[in-house]
Amino acid sequence: MSELKQVIVVRADLKMSRGKLAVQVAHAAVCAAEEARNKFNNWWKDWLTSGQKKVVVKVKDEEELLRIFNLARLMNLPSVLISNRGLTELPPGTITCVGIGPAPSELIDKITGTLPLL
Repeated sequence: MSELKQVIVVRADLKMSRGKLAVQVAHAAVCAAEEARNKFNNWWKDWLTSGQKKVVVKVKDEEELLRIFNLARLMNLPSVLISNRGLTELPPGTITCVGIGPAPSELIDKITGTLPLL
C-alpha cells in the first residue's frame, strides 16, 4: 500500500484570525474525507487506520487556489472547495481553501508538492 495523505491548501492573501483559519481548514479536512469515504472508500479506510496524515500548505491567491482545485478534479482525486458563509470575518462566498484527499501521496504531490507549508 502506498502512503496516503490529505492536503489542505489555504489562501495566503486572506487576513483570517488563527481561529477562523483553523475552522476553515477543519471544514476542508472533514468535507474532503467525506468525499473520499463516499467515492474512494478503500483510500479512506486505509488512511483512517494509518494515522490520518494531513499537511497544510498555502497559495498566494484565489486564482492559484482554483487552479489547484481544478487539477485535483482533473486527476479524479477527492477534492472540495470551501467558501465562507460570511457570518464573521469574511464576506459571504469568499473561497478560503481546498481539501484534497485522502489519496496516494504521490498523486497529491503532483499538484501540491512544490507549495510552501503554511
